[in-house]
Amino acid sequence: MTLPSHSDAAPVPTGVPGLDNILAGGYAANRAHLIEGRPGSGKTTLGMQFLMAGAQLGETCLYITLSESRRELLSVASRHGWDVSGIEICELVPPELSLDPQQQQSLVHSSDLELGETVRMALAEIERVKPSRVVFDSLSEIRLLSQGSLRYRRQVLALKSYFLLNNATVLMLDDLTSEQDDLNLHSISHAVIRLEQVVPAYGSERRRLSVTKMRGTAFRGGYHDLVIQRGGLRIFPRLVASDHHTAFSFEAIPSGIGELDEILGGGLSRGTSTLVIGPSGAGKSTLALAYLWAELERGEPALMISFDETIGILMQRAKGVGFDLAPHAESGRLRIEQIDPADVSPGELSHRVREAVEEGGAKVVVIDSLTGYLNAMPEQPFIVLQMHELLTYLNQQGVVTILILAQHGMVGQMVSPIDLTYLSDAVVLLRFFEANGRILRALSVVKRRTGAHEDTIREFRIDSRGLRVGDPLKQFRGVLTGVPTFEGQRASLLEERETDNDAGR
Repeated sequence: MTLPSHSDAAPVPTGVPGLDNILAGGYAANRAHLIEGRPGSGKTTLGMQFLMAGAQLGETCLYITLSESRRELLSVASRHGWDVSGIEICELVPPELSLDPQQQQSLVHSSDLELGETVRMALAEIERVKPSRVVFDSLSEIRLLSQGSLRYRRQVLALKSYFLLNNATVLMLDDLTSEQDDLNLHSISHAVIRLEQVVPAYGSERRRLSVTKMRGTAFRGGYHDLVIQRGGLRIFPRLVASDHHTAFSFEAIPSGIGELDEILGGGLSRGTSTLVIGPSGAGKSTLALAYLWAELERGEPALMISFDETIGILMQRAKGVGFDLAPHAESGRLRIEQIDPADVSPGELSHRVREAVEEGGAKVVVIDSLTGYLNAMPEQPFIVLQMHELLTYLNQQGVVTILILAQHGMVGQMVSPIDLTYLSDAVVLLRFFEANGRILRALSVVKRRTGAHEDTIREFRIDSRGLRVGDPLKQFRGVLTGVPTFEGQRASLLEERETDNDAGR
């Protein structure tokens, strides 16, 4: 069998989904890479995936461990469902570290003998196996045995030189257990990759990766979310909207409800985002469902991300207003993602959206609601930047994006948890209003970049007959204060006109 060969510093596949994209192809062949992170951040898993990818290509792979036993590594591999039969695992236990009293000495410092013996054993194993891929786990043991930064740096530099002479691509793991992060290795490593784990006040831990250095490579900087699941690490590269462009036509898609399309200037345009904003219960989700349903009926795929409702309740509520989503969901045309904001990172959420668009061909994406998305962000100040990238990406793919934002309060002055109106191409405002001793709903469009729209206020009703929009209503008072009151004629309201029509028949 002819073994694959890599030219000097050429990209080597990492074996981790998403990481090759971040590193512009993979690790650098015949170079030493520093993988650093606190215990539990995923370093060992990342290293094992690197070696398994090499074994599948027919390369010789060696895992040198000073911190975990062979038995522990095999147990981890078993839980992930990995086949590590093609990987050599070398467990280094120098004689000085054993509990055998005959192996102990007292004439010289034990650290001198232990360090030298450990390094010699590692080099001997490399000479025996002659691997093309090596994982050294971990440098923290070498740091402890060195008992000084100068000696530690020299010892690691010697290891790096030996790896380079033997044409091995190496991952050196460091768990950062020293009191202060040791930057000595950054200058002598070809690349530095850091894994981090953040535990929020509520919900599961969030993991992320950043590349702080990789010589001669235009890697993708910043933080990239990752998860550890059965099968290993999965990394979600940070979305950069400028890298994704698709040609499409800026046509408007109608909802099939004449008055609703009329107030929106013909419907929602492809490649635009629409923000539907209003208090809880005003009908924001139902309005979004009207356009989602119409597109599904035209045979186009769609994605709905639900933070606030379970899939069962969503399907039942949609069917109650005439939108039976079940056939479309069963056919695969509609993809519904129920997201728990406590367990899904923003990077993973963006990845799911991209999958639905690029692989599923989704033409409409509904996010219900941005309030739930806000809760999914571990750092609230960056949600605007995150949404900017996601919306720009969807717009450049020709997708109709509908964002739902619930305002605080139901009546009275409304307060939004975040201002995304400037990012949206259209803004639809829903309000409750008082008329003749009843609480009704009002709909208006306050912004539309891609064309003209009505500046009127219309009644908006949801009942057993579905979603209905009335004629423009005049003589409103207090609309902009958040407490609109209708002072016009009763005959202008939907219910009154329908009652008159029934009486006439």
